[in-house]
Amino acid sequence: MANMYQIGKTATTISQRDGKTIITYHSTDVVTFDAKEIVLNADRWFTQTTKTRMNQTSNVFQLGYMVYQKAGEWFCAHKGHDIPFDQDILTLER
Repeated sequence: MANMYQIGKTATTISQRDGKTIITYHSTDVVTFDAKEIVLNADRWFTQTTKTRMNQTSNVFQLGYMVYQKAGEWFCAHKGHDIPFDQDILTLER
């Protein structure tokens, strides 16, 4: 799978483990997903690039969410809801 898709150009890898697809930016698994759930992990890195990698993953794998920032706070738009991204990890149902 890693050769079929590309997310970003720098320090980003795609791997599979235990039936899950994992997008790693530097040493952080920023997105992990399977057929049931999506886990977004900022690992304290609330940066533009982390957000971009999360959104690129959603677009490439058609996961249906979008991470955005409003007034300095992160949110995730998913299934018609705007969910505050107020912890390092946000878990979404697919």
